[in-house]
Amino acid sequence: MKRLFAALAIASALFGKAYAQANKPTVVLVHGAFADSSSWNGVVKILEKDGYSVVAVANPLRGVKSDAGYVADILGSIKSPVVLVGHSYGGSVISDAAEGHSNVKALVYVAAFAPDAGETAARLAGKFPGSTLGPTLAPPVTLSSGGKDLYIQQEKFHDQFAADVPEAEARLMAAGQRPIAEAALNEIQAEAAWKKLPTWFIYGDGDKNIPAEALAFMAARAHSRDTVVIKGASHVVMVSHPEPVARLIEKAATEASR
Repeated sequence: MKRLFAALAIASALFGKAYAQANKPTVVLVHGAFADSSSWNGVVKILEKDGYSVVAVANPLRGVKSDAGYVADILGSIKSPVVLVGHSYGGSVISDAAEGHSNVKALVYVAAFAPDAGETAARLAGKFPGSTLGPTLAPPVTLSSGGKDLYIQQEKFHDQFAADVPEAEARLMAAGQRPIAEAALNEIQAEAAWKKLPTWFIYGDGDKNIPAEALAFMAARAHSRDTVVIKGASHVVMVSHPEPVARLIEKAATEASR
């Protein structure tokens, strides 16, 4: 009898988890430059524990339109409602990728660009003073195709990109950083889905890649429903502060589902 009750309890728990996931939107996470999908690991753990299905996309980082097309293909394969989340350059990508996908119900920008049509990420970063990214970049890697890839110098990565992350972890991030095509940062934005969809923003006021003033400007322009500013947080706020990032994503999921 005890075994029967135990089996029923396990079955009930599994059913409850499956039911919860079936009634919650899927969260799609899109990383930015100089990072990879593992930068979302802390956030993914929290979201999955809370019953969300999560897809952490491997952003190609080749160009806004082509990267957005890749993300859009993933969105098209998901049957449930989606909360689409972008970090840094990933914000440019989700602003385009969401266009035409009725299952996308909310956009969350994590220390991310939210460009208007006709703008570029590089231009937005330079709109306000404070970014120190330029001097920390390594000499561009020239590709056989003629393009150029950008990396952050490994010895400058911790201070520039992830100052509030433990040094040992930042060293691993620096070694495994994925480059972005230089042209991607200067590509003119075609779509601005934040004009049609509800948005939420979170960033740190210690961001050295995108000035906090620029992030505040984009959040206000997009009529962010909730803007969370983490005191002292670096550009990788989702790595150093996964809890508030996950909570904001869940808030967006709840409010957009009403």
